[in-house]
Amino acid sequence: MKVLANDGVSKSGIDALEAAGFEVLTTTVAQEQLVDYINKQHITVLLVRSATTVRKDLIDACPSLKIIGRGGVGMDNIDVTYAREKGLHVINTPAASSQSVAELVFAHLFTGVRFLHDSNRNMPLDGDTRFKELKKNYAKGIELRGKTLGIIGFGRIGREVAKIALGVGMKVIASDKFVGKADIKVDFYNGQFINVEIETESVEDVLKHSDFVTLHVPAQKEYVIDKKDIELMKDGAALINAARGGVVNEVALVEALNSRKLSFAGLDTFQDEPKPAVQILMNEYISLTPHIGAATNEAQDRIGTELAEQIKSLLLTSQN
Repeated sequence: MKVLANDGVSKSGIDALEAAGFEVLTTTVAQEQLVDYINKQHITVLLVRSATTVRKDLIDACPSLKIIGRGGVGMDNIDVTYAREKGLHVINTPAASSQSVAELVFAHLFTGVRFLHDSNRNMPLDGDTRFKELKKNYAKGIELRGKTLGIIGFGRIGREVAKIALGVGMKVIASDKFVGKADIKVDFYNGQFINVEIETESVEDVLKHSDFVTLHVPAQKEYVIDKKDIELMKDGAALINAARGGVVNEVALVEALNSRKLSFAGLDTFQDEPKPAVQILMNEYISLTPHIGAATNEAQDRIGTELAEQIKSLLLTSQN
């Protein structure tokens, strides 16, 4: 049986699949050529990340497919319900990238409070001629310790964010429609740990009381953070979105940054991927990354091996 990892897969995942007898193809096939390639190669398993979409037309046109796998959490690029109605298995790896995304959230937070996003632009240009001026410009940073982090979406990733925040010494509040409370275990060296129980609150309360807000929600039809929501936030607060593009009204965000209602934002996902709005890309108050939340070596290894285990379980077990 053949597996096409169209958006790539880790070597550990390839090794695990090949050891089980699968042929793994890592050719990146253009979206418009995908149906023809799958049918010519008799692909059984199609693995994607965020670059490749799997819609009804592809599902209908590729009868050899038995499994569609998403390396990561969100599956909005796959017509999941339709695929399952047609008898296909649809799998993903919801836990594999949680820690990597959480660490990126804090990369943006540390960047914002110490102006690294702006300093890294200006130091190469003017560091040798305006050093004292730049030092003055970036001399009003703040510490994260003691500040309140509001987490909207308290699933796996949100809880990993909470662990780091507690370790840094932050106060943590959270909101989630489906989670009433959660026990957060923060591990330390030599088997030591602490448990902290966090009860969720309304989104409105989280917005009002947080110094920083981070989003960990799936794709939505409506904005999670719109102009009215930003107005609820503290003056000088900041917003991080490493969840999905389109959950933040980017026009309202830019307005809030330019008016200094918000001090900074950190964005890893964008409403208009893969061509984010110029107003976002050029704004001096935004720390930017190109949707790399899960893009660590460790996360990709976990994603590859988890997908391999699920594929083996579904296909090899059914043959026995």
